[in-house]
Formats: sequence, structure tokens, C-alpha cells
Amino acid sequence: MESPNKEGKYIYCIIESNQPRSFGPLGIGGRADELYTVCCNGLAACVSNSPIIKYSCMRDNMIAHESAIEKVMKEYTVLPVRFNTIAEDEKKIKKILEIDHDKFKDKLNDMEGKKELGLKAIFKEDILYKEILEKYDDIKILKEKIAQLPPEKTLHQRREIGKMVETALQNEREISQKEILDTLIPLAEDHKINSTYGDIMILSAAFLVNKEKEPEFDRKVDELNKKYGDKIKFKYVGTIPPFNFVNLVIETGKY
Repeated sequence: MESPNKEGKYIYCIIESNQPRSFGPLGIGGRADELYTVCCNGLAACVSNSPIIKYSCMRDNMIAHESAIEKVMKEYTVLPVRFNTIAEDEKKIKKILEIDHDKFKDKLNDMEGKKELGLKAIFKEDILYKEILEKYDDIKILKEKIAQLPPEKTLHQRREIGKMVETALQNEREISQKEILDTLIPLAEDHKINSTYGDIMILSAAFLVNKEKEPEFDRKVDELNKKYGDKIKFKYVGTIPPFNFVNLVIETGKY
């Protein structure tokens, strides 16, 4: 329940540490609350003071949540905790760390030496449609056939061309996505394909990669960019918290 007049502890992530630490005034809510550790038996929760409320999923709140985890991740392996997780006090946090110690420790061991790398691939629209017209003869022939006819007499054909282009576009997305994934998946411990939006987005994916394989992964992304950069825009994001592979759900009221 929300208790806006009562202070609690907002939990960002779990790390392996037994040392009290402060990471700066990075707390959620715009009050410049200190981000610090609450330790118990070799584990620590990274927290800040916060009213016991439900934060909205507005951009500022989400950025504050993620930025705090990114700060800690510069020094530690992190287990991100779900947005909006607030405990009553430090005593409750220590109880959580004690009860779920083995679960947290196992997950930290699983994530040790690994990082999340994100990749989005999007067709360059003008070049894509030009290539489709050149590559798919049936579309090209029908388009040329109706080019000189009045628009009012070609409604059916233009609708047909639209369906053909849509089918060709889906085919091109599948071909490109397969080649990208076939290139990168062998270098990753795990991967997740996220939802795409729009007609020209090929892929939005996250890869969990061992640090020693990151240089090779970087090279493969660079090779894909050199091979397809004329028609595909790649957006490559490295070293981000493993949100796609760990999102601890801690129901604080159950402890």
C-alpha cells in the first residue's frame, strides 16, 4: 500500500559485497537521495531512501532507476531488481538478503563475467523499396504495366502491388534477421528477441556475452555493418545492465 508520508528503501539491484558503499546522490524521485548498500552475509542491496509510493513509469523515473544500476555495474556484477520495489526499512532488506541468499548468489555466479549487448537493425527505407523493385520482377512488371494508365483505372492493381510489396518486405526482413542472428548467436551465452515496430525494423535483440568474447562480437557487428550498411542501419549498444536476462521480482510484503 502507498504510504506517501512514510519513508522506505527503494531497491535497485543486488550485488556481492560486504562493504558499506555510497555511489552518490542518484536516488529516484528527484530528491538527490544517496544510493548506498545494505549488506548481509556477503550480499548487498543497492538502495536509496524513498517515500513508500508507486512510481509512475514516466521517463524520468525509469532513467533514474536504470542510471543507478548502471553506476553500480561499473564496479560490480549486478542483478537488476524490478522497477518500483520498495521495502519498509533496512531490517526488511537484510531479511530478504538472508532468506534468498542462495538464490541471489547462484544468479550472481551465473552472471559473473557477462554483459548485455543490444542491437537494433532497421532498413534504410528509400534504398529498401528501390531494391525490392529491382529484385522482384512481378512487382516491377505490374508497376510498369500500369504506369501510363489513369489512376482511377488502376486501383485494383495498385492495391495488388501494395500487397506484393508487403510480402516482399516481410521476406527481406526474415532473410536479413536470419543472417544477423546466425552470425551473432554463436558468440552469445543467451539472447532475447524483442518486439519490433514499423515495417522497416528488422530486429531488436539483446545478447548475453562473456567479456572475453566481446571483442569478437564487436568485430562481427562491424562486419555486418560493412556488408549491409548501404541498406541497413545498425544501432549497437554495449555494456548495459542485463535487464533482458535478469529482472528480480521481490515481493517485499512476503518477508
